[in-house]
Amino acid sequence: QVQLVESGGDLVQPGGSLRLSCAASGRIFRINHMAWYRQAPGKQRDLVAQITSGGNTNYADSVKGRFTISRDNAKNTLVLQMNSLKPEDTAVYYCYSYVQSRQWEPLNDYWGRGTQVTVSS
Repeated sequence: QVQLVESGGDLVQPGGSLRLSCAASGRIFRINHMAWYRQAPGKQRDLVAQITSGGNTNYADSVKGRFTISRDNAKNTLVLQMNSLKPEDTAVYYCYSYVQSRQWEPLNDYWGRGTQVTVSS
């Protein structure tokens, strides 16, 4: 009923920039907080950045100052602007949204399938 689709993953050189987008679609009454996670091979899935419904943000220490998370509530989209990319940023990046599909229904967790970001020379 609710789908999250990430886009924008690519191969980029160290120091480069990349912009990831996540589009939420389906039956959506409201979206609470949204977030980007990432998972490198053999590693756990870690929180990269999150943004509340009111626009408050927080970031993992490893990306603070380099990444910016934003959202467009009218379009139900989430964006991660990534600058000064490092090889250790290489991972599959996943979009997460906490969504209420209908009025009076509880919120549920939704995940995208991920988009690959590779930072390499």
